Amino acid sequence: MPLWKIHHPVGAYTPEDKKEFAEAITRVYEAVPIPRFYVVIIFEEIAADSFYVGGESHDRFVRLQIDQMARTLPGPIIREWWVRSLDQVIAPWVRERGYDWEFTITEPPFESVAEKRWVQENKATPYTQAEKLPVNLALAPGTTGE
Repeated sequence: MPLWKIHHPVGAYTPEDKKEFAEAITRVYEAVPIPRFYVVIIFEEIAADSFYVGGESHDRFVRLQIDQMARTLPGPIIREWWVRSLDQVIAPWVRERGYDWEFTITEPPFESVAEKRWVQENKATPYTQAEKLPVNLALAPGTTGE
């Protein structure tokens, strides 16, 4: 389930803006298709004296944290397409309003060695880079990611 946390300056968005922005985000996932109710969006206003970029107060900055726990993007081509798609959705609400911005996407290590361990432990715990590999990944003839 995607969770978006949109950290923005106080007054950047009206209630109507937030509704329309949330709807635009939801439509992108709906097109995948992912059920609309999976998409959760939280708008968090940040006071100018509490928003710093590079050690300097920045009152024209929007930071978006995107946690996509339902799906992992399968490879660099799909990842590039997805990032460009999100850029298009975000731009009218951020770039076109004169804000500086950035976003990150966090994903689970889907069908990975770590996820297999999480099932056994019944909790998400830190994982190594090697554990992000798919359980059934053939690294070379005769080897696997296990």
